[in-house]
Parts: sequence; structure tokens; C-alpha cells
Amino acid sequence: MIDAIRRRIVPALGLIVAAVPGLAGSDEAASRLIDLLRFEETVAIMRLEGERYGAELGQEMIPDADQGAWRAEVSRIYDVHNMLSLVSADFRKELADADLGPMIAYFETPDGQEIIGHELEARHIFLDPDEEQAAIARFREAEGRDPALAARITRVIDDSDLVDFNVMGALNASLMFYRGLRDGGAYEATEDEIFADVWSQEDETRKSSEEWLEAFLLYAYEPLRPAQLEEYAAFYRTPAGRELNRAIFASFDRMYEEISYLIGRAIAEQMKSVPL
Repeated sequence: MIDAIRRRIVPALGLIVAAVPGLAGSDEAASRLIDLLRFEETVAIMRLEGERYGAELGQEMIPDADQGAWRAEVSRIYDVHNMLSLVSADFRKELADADLGPMIAYFETPDGQEIIGHELEARHIFLDPDEEQAAIARFREAEGRDPALAARITRVIDDSDLVDFNVMGALNASLMFYRGLRDGGAYEATEDEIFADVWSQEDETRKSSEEWLEAFLLYAYEPLRPAQLEEYAAFYRTPAGRELNRAIFASFDRMYEEISYLIGRAIAEQMKSVPL
């Protein structure tokens, strides 16, 4: 389950092209930004990720259960409408007092939309585990073949604290999964024991997150001109970029936490229903 949770949205970045006045936290501005960042398409891919990893989880944790019924339950939990509603509502709250103008200004440009398209394409390709592993190997090759590109990718990751955001989100989602198992009666542990178990996974989670981010960003950003990527990454270092980065992670993390808890409860129910 942790592997499914680790596949997080890579936050959209951008270059501040021009200020758009009067858009601080307005509902109309937030809706426009959500559309430009293509949240609906993002959660649709996340649903596919969740269904894939949910099926693997079922085979691992409840092999004697009706796998068809389990997949149907996973699909019910990963409901696109509910996922989009949760993320959008939290995203609006996170940016209620922010100036959305610089964010909207960039993502209305052809470069902004091109980059979002590349990110979504990469996310969809990575639904195939073989493609994901091949991309991880390609980043290692790129470090020797095109060290400048690899360095730009690494800088994007470092500048925006992507690894730390991913690790924290993954561990929090894992915590909620264990709580779901416990509350469903399939796991006996104190809160301290759950915390200890989750934090014991930090090193492994960090390594996996680093590998995935390097591979994902290389796949998504390799088609870009160097200047495009430099401008895109520069937004990370601005107050507006950091605010957008934080808001995206906060809103998607809460969605993942809720889903993880529900998956844990559902696994617990299946465990109790399977004859011994």
C-alpha cells in the first residue's frame, strides 16, 4: 500500500510572467487555477494508480478473499468525483489569502500548459511498472549522458523540497492506513507502536521517493528546452511558487490520508469476513 501512496502529484511550477490584479483567493480565480492545473485529469490517473495498487494489496493481504469484490470496493473508495471534491475544497482553503494572479498568469501561457501536459503524460506512462523501472534506469544513464539535464532535474527536486514533501505525505498516509486497520479490528497496536512502525519505513520511503521523482521528472521534462525548464524551476524559489507547492501537497496529502484510512478499514472488514 505504501508504494501506491508514494505516487504523489508533482507540484506544478511556473514562471511569473505578469501580475493579474484582484485575484487574491477569489473563488473564480481558484476555479481557474484548478482548471489550468488539470486537477480532474490528475485524480483520474490517481484512481487508476489506486485500483492497480489496491489489487496488489488484496492479493498480498487478503489472498483468500473474493478478489473481484475487493477490486469493486477499491474502485468505490477511489471515486473520482469525491477525490476531486476533497482536493479542490482543500486547495481553495490553502490559497484563500494568497495572490493567485502570478500562478494563473503563467499557466495560461503555452509553456505552462505544455509542461502540465508532459507531467500528465508521464504520470499515465508510469502506470506501467516496467516503464517506471526503465525510467529509473534512464535517469542513471542521463547522469553520464547529459549531466546538465540531470543536474537541472536534481535542482528542481532540491529547490522545492520534493523528497521531503513526498516522504512526509507517504508516511502520514501509511499512518492512516494502519489506523484504519486498527479501527476495523484487524490490527492491535497502540498509537505509539503505530508511529514507531511507520517511522521505521522512512529510509526506504525516502530512497523510493528519490528514485521515482528523478525518473518521473526526467521523463516529463526532457522534451523541454533548457530555458523552459530553468524558467519553470525558478518559480520554486519565489514566494508564489512556494505557496503553490505547499498548497498542492497539503490538499492532495489530505485526500491520500482519507483514502488510506478507508482502504485500511476495508481490508480489516475483508479479513474478518474471510473464513479461517
